Amino acid sequence: MKILSGISIVGIILAILILGGSFYTVNEMQQVIITQFGKPVGNPITEPGLHFKLPFVQTANYFEKRFLAWDGDPNQIPTADKRFIWVDTYARWRIADPLLFFQRLRNERIAQTRLDDILDGGTRNVVARHKLIELVVTGEHKATEEKVKYGRAQLAQEVLENAKPKVKDLGIEIIDFRFKRINYVEDVRKKVYARMIAERKRIAEQFRAEGAGEAARIAGDKDRELKRITSEAYRKAQEIKGGADAEAAKIYAEAYKRDPEFFAFLRTLENYKRSLMGDTTLVISTDNDLLRYLTHIKGDDAK
Repeated sequence: MKILSGISIVGIILAILILGGSFYTVNEMQQVIITQFGKPVGNPITEPGLHFKLPFVQTANYFEKRFLAWDGDPNQIPTADKRFIWVDTYARWRIADPLLFFQRLRNERIAQTRLDDILDGGTRNVVARHKLIELVVTGEHKATEEKVKYGRAQLAQEVLENAKPKVKDLGIEIIDFRFKRINYVEDVRKKVYARMIAERKRIAEQFRAEGAGEAARIAGDKDRELKRITSEAYRKAQEIKGGADAEAAKIYAEAYKRDPEFFAFLRTLENYKRSLMGDTTLVISTDNDLLRYLTHIKGDDAK
């Protein structure tokens, strides 16, 4: 009885092991390749759920169904205009064909190595064919001296399009590729800073020259307007003065016509009023008009 009990226990254990090795689960983030003695059999398992395989003979090889990250190594690369820059890149990829991926690469570590060769090499080739300014600007841009047709986004797309055919035979699909960081090497950085400073100074001098020209134009307009206003005011003043003189002459003429003798007397008094000031001593001849008038007035008083 003890022997039978032992055999039963062993049988149960073996049954559990067999059944346990016969079933496997696949979740939403996984895809599986079944191998038998190291060789893949059947189609890839991409649907989540509970699945069956031969125990001890077949093995379930799990692969990611989600997007995976690739982070490139920063490299010093020369541009088409012989400027050395540091370029850091990244990409997103996925296992599009798990069976082909398993046959060609086996695992993600080897896949990352192959991506290093393909994407880093593609980045170097694209950067070397374009100028530095095309890597700096983000798109079609009107620079200070030249019009840039390509930008950083277009160059990243060029790297992506060149890499897609190369990874297709590996069961991989590259979803996206970007330049994470672009920086100058130390020597180039100093030259670029000096060029930027010179460019800013040139623009500042241009603004100063334009401002000085505008100030001169405004000052010229002001002086011209001031002269015009002054000339107009002088003309009006002269017209008013001329009108007043004419009116005064008219009044004088009318007064003269009424009593010429009295008018001559008033004019003589006005002349002496303007000429005699303070303690002025007046020496006049006997035939002077004033003396004549004074004598005439004295004679009338004596009468």
